[in-house]
Amino acid sequence: MIIGRVTGRAVSSRKDEKLAGAKLLLIEELDPEGAPTGDLAVTIDHLGAGAGDVVLVTQGSAARFTAPTKDRPIDSLVVGIIDNIRLDGRETFSKSSGFARAGKRR
Repeated sequence: MIIGRVTGRAVSSRKDEKLAGAKLLLIEELDPEGAPTGDLAVTIDHLGAGAGDVVLVTQGSAARFTAPTKDRPIDSLVVGIIDNIRLDGRETFSKSSGFARAGKRR
């Protein structure tokens, strides 16, 4: 699984019929400190994530193991909206105040 930030949405009026009604989000992968890794993905979301949310994403065949995604042609799925991240005993992210970097909140 990866940590990512929702940076936008993708709209596709023509797509596989099994993707009809699927919400497509653009996710920028982040390291646990909040720095972008440079990787972007189009990810299916059925949890209601929105712009700026930090999310947990599963990729590959695991993305098809949920009831709403079974037998759909996807390989990336938002499986959680992150409330906080702790790394080595310190909080690096909280939903209310963002990522802590060099002692500053963003």
